Amino acid sequence: MSKRKKKRNKLLFNLKKEFNNEICGIFSIAFGLIILTGLQTNSAGKIGKGFKFILMGLFSNSAFLLPYIIIFLGIMVFIGKNFESQKKKILYFSCVFIYLLTFKSLLDFQTNAIFINKLLKDGLTVSFKTIFLRSTEGVGGGLIGTSIAYILLKLFGPIASYIIIVTLFLITTILITKISLLDILIKIKSLLSKFIISFKDFFITTNNRLLKDNEDLVKNLDDDSIDDIFDKNHSIVDEKIKILDYTGINTSEKNNNIKTEVTDISPKNTKDEKNDLESEEDLIYFDINTNNQNDDIVYELPSIELLHKPESLPNKEDKKSILSKAKILENTLKNFGVEAKVLQVTKGPSVTRYELQPSTGVKVSKIVNLSDDIALNLAAVAIRIEAPIPGKAAIGIEIPNEKVTIVTLREIIESENYQSFSSSLPFAIGKDVSGNTIVGDISKMPHLLIAGATGSGKSVCINTLILSILYKSTPEEVRLILIDPKVVELSQYNGIPHLLIPVVNDSKKATSALNWAVQEMENRYKIFGENKVKDISGYNNKVPENKLPHIVIIIDELADLMMTNANEVEDAICRLAQMARAAGIHLIIATQRPSVDIITGVIKANIPSRIAFSVAAQTDSRTILDMGGAEKLLGKGDMLYYPMGANKPMRVQGAFVSEKEVEDIVNYIKNQVQDPNYVTEVVEKIEHNTILENDNDTDELFNDALQIVAENQQASISMLQRRLRIGYNRAARIIDEMEARGIVGPHEGSKPRQLLIDIEDLNNENIS
Repeated sequence: MSKRKKKRNKLLFNLKKEFNNEICGIFSIAFGLIILTGLQTNSAGKIGKGFKFILMGLFSNSAFLLPYIIIFLGIMVFIGKNFESQKKKILYFSCVFIYLLTFKSLLDFQTNAIFINKLLKDGLTVSFKTIFLRSTEGVGGGLIGTSIAYILLKLFGPIASYIIIVTLFLITTILITKISLLDILIKIKSLLSKFIISFKDFFITTNNRLLKDNEDLVKNLDDDSIDDIFDKNHSIVDEKIKILDYTGINTSEKNNNIKTEVTDISPKNTKDEKNDLESEEDLIYFDINTNNQNDDIVYELPSIELLHKPESLPNKEDKKSILSKAKILENTLKNFGVEAKVLQVTKGPSVTRYELQPSTGVKVSKIVNLSDDIALNLAAVAIRIEAPIPGKAAIGIEIPNEKVTIVTLREIIESENYQSFSSSLPFAIGKDVSGNTIVGDISKMPHLLIAGATGSGKSVCINTLILSILYKSTPEEVRLILIDPKVVELSQYNGIPHLLIPVVNDSKKATSALNWAVQEMENRYKIFGENKVKDISGYNNKVPENKLPHIVIIIDELADLMMTNANEVEDAICRLAQMARAAGIHLIIATQRPSVDIITGVIKANIPSRIAFSVAAQTDSRTILDMGGAEKLLGKGDMLYYPMGANKPMRVQGAFVSEKEVEDIVNYIKNQVQDPNYVTEVVEKIEHNTILENDNDTDELFNDALQIVAENQQASISMLQRRLRIGYNRAARIIDEMEARGIVGPHEGSKPRQLLIDIEDLNNENIS
């Protein structure tokens, strides 16, 4: 019997514990509704009227708040997970209610001096009935509030009583909300300061600044290509973000005064001067300035009309979209605990840069590590973070544009930077994120490495570089050596007068051309020493009648050369890269395989300027730039330009030139000369060196094989195998070499090969 009773009590206890919150909550809500009905209406019966009389006496008019507080607490208890955890909140709310009653009583005491004097004279216990009845009429804070106020006034006086009540109220509020009062004050101060600054900026300086900015932008930008800097439909917060759009700059209209007619800038010597020059003795190096066939031809610079005008595109991304992305960017960082503000947005040809100013104490690395999360929230293909922006106390986040604006070569050549360029070796690179025209100086680079994946824009970049030189310099100022193992990339330039030798397609000839450049460098330094000058500019100033041209060597694919003769190619490149700058010889090396076996440490150490196009992995980017970033480029001319002396690479949208434009310019230049302006001595020297290199590859048994062929007056692989006791592959290679030299005829089935030269000539064959 006792066990059954204990079991039933245990079940009741568990049931009570499980439904404790709901029962107490429902009871509190119902009790609050009953009190509310009694206070607000006369239809609550005698019990309702009794509740109203008692509550009004205890709490005065504040009794009307009591049912709402009870209902609110009942809801909290009902939805609370633990009833015990709500007891503190009920206690805190009760204390706040009592503080309000006391505060109201203190205020009524100040306005009713007769009542307070009578209360202080008769005492609290004598006046309980009077206080209760006056409270039912809505005076004071009820019996409870008035009693506490009376005690405070007796002990501390009116001023101290107010201080005590306010202090207790603040402490209880902090306990309820669990919010630091200091944090609230700091935020209020920050909001006030921002409001004051915004107020001043809006009413004092905003109009002047807008007028000045708009005047500057109107001078440089097309009206149809950019919205106003500030839109009246946006709020003051949005107007704080300055938006600059450089994608619609129309340089063709800006540079209407640029002469497009061809100009003769080559030196015009009289007949007497020509005779004097021709009578001079040749120097110890090859004279690459003279050509007997084209002495009377005056070189004319290509017309700018051969290049296509840039298309005027409408503004593709309005201000609302930019401001929306700026807000998403700020909110994304805020979600990860990073406070930052977008100060300025700059829209470039391929990307838009959002300039962020992080709050005090925020590490730059924290923002950099959130690049993938930012890209996800902005739905961007890839973003690049420049932290910090050189020369600014801000972090740049570069987000791809929805559509890339093409930067044409004509825009760069028509720009003031290119037109005022003093060097004879300009490089029209493109435009940066801010829309500034970027023109490099090859003589100051002094050597350049270009690398990137297939289709990223390397070939267009090389064409742009060559055309930049052709539009600025004559053959007397600059000569080119083009090495193109891929055959199809640079062959179209064959025949232009700037070429020192025909475009080199053979890998062995390329090695010979590089070795010739090394010899030319050494010869030039000997001449500089004899004339006591340090570099090519000093020599040309001292000996103006016999100037030396700059030589630019362009290698379109380094990987092919490294695979055929890596050691010799690397040695020649390193010697030129280390010493050729002062001699006026410059290397431009391009490759689509930016691996350490192609771009070796020795080559990279001696080539200070680099251009990185889009690559597949960060390791490739590190091989080119010694840092990541190129793996996040967009391709199609999007590059990181890292010139010598720069602290960080800059992002540039490369200038585009089509195959048709290249063909038109090359044909225009070719039509000025009857025959190619190649230097015969250099061509013959390279051919001779190539033959010597091929001879060095001759099999050591080749002479013995010739003797056997001379004795038998026929040649076959099996005969050489038997007589020389060698394998089939080696004998076949010897026969193939004889065929290549024109000694024996082609294969005729099972018959021996025929001899194509006499026996005497065969015996006199010189193999060295």
